[in-house]
Amino acid sequence: MGQYYTPIILGDLAHVRLTKHEYIRLFLSAHAYDNGMKLMEHSYLKNKFVSAFEYLISPDGPYHMSRVVWAGDYADKEPDSEQNLYGIALSKDVNQVQPSTKDTSSYRYIVNHTKGLYVDKNHLEHNIHPLPLLTAEGNGRGGGDYTGQNSELCGTWARDLLSVETTCPPEYTELHCDFD
Repeated sequence: MGQYYTPIILGDLAHVRLTKHEYIRLFLSAHAYDNGMKLMEHSYLKNKFVSAFEYLISPDGPYHMSRVVWAGDYADKEPDSEQNLYGIALSKDVNQVQPSTKDTSSYRYIVNHTKGLYVDKNHLEHNIHPLPLLTAEGNGRGGGDYTGQNSELCGTWARDLLSVETTCPPEYTELHCDFD
């Protein structure tokens, strides 16, 4: 069967507690943007759903530099919980937002402030958007997941502090992760 995903912004200000220090601030639904919920149904460049999420973590958005995860419904359960992050987000009183689609093409850099890395979207050879794949928890456990080139990178940025930027921090290193 296919695994469904929802992007989530984690923080310490919301009311849905995961652990002692981790909270869900909000999540988005791909269906609200007429996209499929499977990872590869919406993980492509210039996709209005992914662009809406990018806007949230951009300098113009309300959640600039936030902890991000694309939570899969087949991912591992959270510590001390019978549910995974996807299930918790959908079953609790969590803020599901639907920001209007914005042009995020000027934000060519996906920046990982936790790891000191960035991806330059202008250096990608294929049309697959790296943000959902790099932050995907549970990839490889269901139909519609990513299994191609660089699949070992899927999920390596999950729950890290991320943003999209017009310039990259000069001290950060570029991650070449062209997914095919």
